[in-house]
Amino acid sequence: MASLLAETIDLLCREKNIDSQIVINAMMDAVTTAARKHFKTKEDLHAVYNEESEELELYARKEVTEEVTNPDTQISFEEAREFFGDEVEVGDILQFPRPMEEMGRIAAQTAKQIIFQKVREAERNNVYNEYIERVGEMINGFVKRFERGNMIVDLGKIESLLPRSQQSPVESFNQGDRIRVVINSVNKEAKGPQVEVSRTSPELLKRLFETEVPEIYDGTVIVKAAVREPGDRAKVAVVSNDPDVDPVGACVGMKGSRVQAVIRELRGEKIDIIPWSEDPVVFAANALSPAKVSKVQITDFQRQQLEVVVEDSQLSLAIGKRGQNVRLAARLVGWHIDIRSEGEMKRQVASQMEALLSAPSVPLVAVGDINPAYTKQLSDAGIDTVELLAQQTVDDVSHTLDVSLDEAQALLEQARQIMQMKLDHAARTQVGQEAATSNEDLETAETEAAAASETEASAEAPTAAASQPDEVSDSPETTEAEDEA
Repeated sequence: MASLLAETIDLLCREKNIDSQIVINAMMDAVTTAARKHFKTKEDLHAVYNEESEELELYARKEVTEEVTNPDTQISFEEAREFFGDEVEVGDILQFPRPMEEMGRIAAQTAKQIIFQKVREAERNNVYNEYIERVGEMINGFVKRFERGNMIVDLGKIESLLPRSQQSPVESFNQGDRIRVVINSVNKEAKGPQVEVSRTSPELLKRLFETEVPEIYDGTVIVKAAVREPGDRAKVAVVSNDPDVDPVGACVGMKGSRVQAVIRELRGEKIDIIPWSEDPVVFAANALSPAKVSKVQITDFQRQQLEVVVEDSQLSLAIGKRGQNVRLAARLVGWHIDIRSEGEMKRQVASQMEALLSAPSVPLVAVGDINPAYTKQLSDAGIDTVELLAQQTVDDVSHTLDVSLDEAQALLEQARQIMQMKLDHAARTQVGQEAATSNEDLETAETEAAAASETEASAEAPTAAASQPDEVSDSPETTEAEDEA
């Protein structure tokens, strides 16, 4: 018949789902600590679990020595032989029983606290070992209670924490509701909840598609990346291992049935399903869907920067509401994306060309298709501007660059086109300057004429004033003639 201690150990192991040896070790450590506090001795006390009697026993350990320097931890060879017989040798560790009945209530309480602490540690270790391998896995639970905005989700064996930061702003749950979450992190520390779950993680989106799309579950279609702005919009990049299987069509399903099931679970979150590509240029063009991209080019490979050109009518669609579309696309691709319209690019190119054509000399980089290595070779040969290149012959360029005559002819034609553009630009500039000069001369002439008119008018004014008294003096004669009549 099992002892009371053995039954207690068995019950505790089944209740806490921990190994019996862990509980036994915890009890031995607890009794050892309590005994040292109670007896206040310097002896090397150790508790031992006797599997035959199924009871805990307390012993003081002492080493057999020729000369005793510390009676608490050592015993002489002669004295040891008196206790244990002739089989004792120097260096042996002997155990001497100590009574446990003398340990009082305080010692028992200390032992109890230590046992509980050790059992809690064992429980947390078990939970950690079980769930650390399941991070990113989707699991079903139900809402147990709410604590200061956080949600406690019962996963069956344990309770997990769904923080407010991991809750979607468009979702609401009540106590007792069933909920699907992904395991976000597992904590091994003594304080705080051990398992944290999430409803906003992109892993939840991946697991939902895995549930709804058999091709993802069996590995035919792979979800390479997923990004979300929870409750609003998400983008998922997929690729197929089978050339006969369309990854996007498999995820959308017949009449959108599969993707609609995921959208309903996420309370209406819009989802863009995009074909994945190893080429960041192609991937970025796909990721900016539903906008149509005209051109994508890598501006800085080391810093992973892309420049995307779209039609003016597609600019707002590519950027998205408050920049959401380009922001999600950049996170999905993993590159910085700079979006520009075709109109803006044309204005920039025109401005750059204007600056080049206005310069005294045009550098070789203005030749669009020229190889940087060719630029160095030409510069070494003293041909460092487009003007000088345009003056060369096909044979000279072919010999200098060691290229075919056709390639040399193509470079010369580009250089001469640029020179012709420069001449046209200079002519237009000259005409404009002459027109401006003519306008200035005309304005000057008009100004001088107006000034001369004003001067002439001011010179005539005194003559008119002088003739006015004569007209007045004639008045009396006229009056006298009228009287004689």
